[in-house]
Amino acid sequence: MDAGKNLLGPSLAGIMGRKAGAESGYNYSPAMKQSGLVWDGNTLDAYLADPQKLVPGNKMPFPGLKTDHDRADIIAYLAAGAQPAPAAPNPAGQPASGATAQNTPAPASQPPQGASGADITYIPDARYTLRSGIAEGRMVYIGVGGTIDGKVNPVLTASEGQVVQVTLINGEGAEHDIVFPDQDAKSPRVTGKGSSTTIAFRATKSGDFIYLCSVPGHQLAGMQGQFLVTPRPTPQTVVEADISREATDLSPPIGKRDPQTVRVDLFSVEIEGRLAEGTTFGYWTFNGKVPGPFIRVRIGDTIDIHLKNSADSSMIHSVDFHATTGPGGGAAALQVDPGKEKSMTWKALVPGLYVYHCATPMVAEHIANGMYGLILVEPEGGLPPVDREFYVMQGEIYTDIPHGQHGSAEFSVEKLLNERPEYFVLNGSAGALSKLHPLHAKVGETVRIFFGVGGPNYTSSFHVIGEIFDKVYMLGGAQTAPLEGIQTVTVPAGGAVIVDFKLEVPGNYTLVDHALSRMERGLVGILSVEGQPNPEVFNGQVMPGMGH
Repeated sequence: MDAGKNLLGPSLAGIMGRKAGAESGYNYSPAMKQSGLVWDGNTLDAYLADPQKLVPGNKMPFPGLKTDHDRADIIAYLAAGAQPAPAAPNPAGQPASGATAQNTPAPASQPPQGASGADITYIPDARYTLRSGIAEGRMVYIGVGGTIDGKVNPVLTASEGQVVQVTLINGEGAEHDIVFPDQDAKSPRVTGKGSSTTIAFRATKSGDFIYLCSVPGHQLAGMQGQFLVTPRPTPQTVVEADISREATDLSPPIGKRDPQTVRVDLFSVEIEGRLAEGTTFGYWTFNGKVPGPFIRVRIGDTIDIHLKNSADSSMIHSVDFHATTGPGGGAAALQVDPGKEKSMTWKALVPGLYVYHCATPMVAEHIANGMYGLILVEPEGGLPPVDREFYVMQGEIYTDIPHGQHGSAEFSVEKLLNERPEYFVLNGSAGALSKLHPLHAKVGETVRIFFGVGGPNYTSSFHVIGEIFDKVYMLGGAQTAPLEGIQTVTVPAGGAVIVDFKLEVPGNYTLVDHALSRMERGLVGILSVEGQPNPEVFNGQVMPGMGH
């Protein structure tokens, strides 16, 4: 009800008498935009009771309130005369039409457990780009992109505790920098037209502050703007369906046993879920999560695979196991219509870590919508033991709306065919393994990451910032000795790797694709390590704003 405190859509304050799907700058589903509804007591009651019945094809991930008094309470609250609050200086809801996430502060994120509050976690909550220039006869900063585009010395906003990233582009050739004196943040100076620099800092205190150029005379010449930091917002509840599989959601090692028949049940489900803060996407999934379940068998096992397609699905779905020897990796026998089920068996002949995915035409579309996972065929006796195992997969998402725009995103075939994803993600969504489900471990433990690339198109340069892989089972192979002492691993689309490393020092370790621009489109994870400092290995104080 309060402006600036909604995560997914526009405020519901003053909804009575408003037309459905009419809020500017928000990407409604086509069904909602075309519904023609005007919200009153009767339409709200019908919608709250059964959203899909009143507006077939709408994307509300909510089955409805079936109790009369619950619906009545909500309607009474909405009808009680609540008015939209005045526009706040930090509108964390949705950007104006045409805006991008670049200049839209997001809800404050907390440091992962075990992390120092001073750490910069590589995940900026508010991003701004400014260009130096001349306007109105003065030297000024000019906003670039999003809601500040073209504005002179624009007001920059953040919430207390947020990480702020500011990029300064030299627009006319003179020497410049940007300083936030009350936040102890200062950029290097940039000289020469087109040169640029980026700083990141945490907004440590709330208030009405300034930013400026510290080159002598430039502040007086006009290079000064306002930086508003609002008090820390109250914790918010994410209302979107969380489709991201936690990295700890994997079955334990098999170890020593004889080969046997293992039944595997996969259920293809199409579901609207959280893609990023304020944005949802229509995922196609195995078992309701991205990636699909981690499957673990051993060499010589017979896999009895049962694939059921939800009756609510709009598509035929299937599954192709890269670990299978036979037509289509099994997909030739497992094309399943909505509401139907098929099964088959295949034998695990070669140990290793393999990708599986839907292989129904257009195959790339099914994968890009989330239908991929990993299957581990253990060698006889299993892999060497470790203290912790994690399950991580990289993918791309192609949406009709730009990266960062809020609303219900639709899949874009055109962007898929042009290989222009709007998002790169780990475990299905932006922030899945950082803000939602960061990884946790302790100093002295050995961890193993089963990493795969669903794709469908991009190769990953998998890297953990601040760690060296002690052992790398290249390309997911388990028949040859692992490589040792590796910094970054190339993993192709449809490929996998197993990496082991020991944790020597506490702190945050960032999982990335070292094609690092992809971090700006959502691809980042955090491994938070707790324990005693180890100054013999790392003796330094982590400073805010230093980044990678």
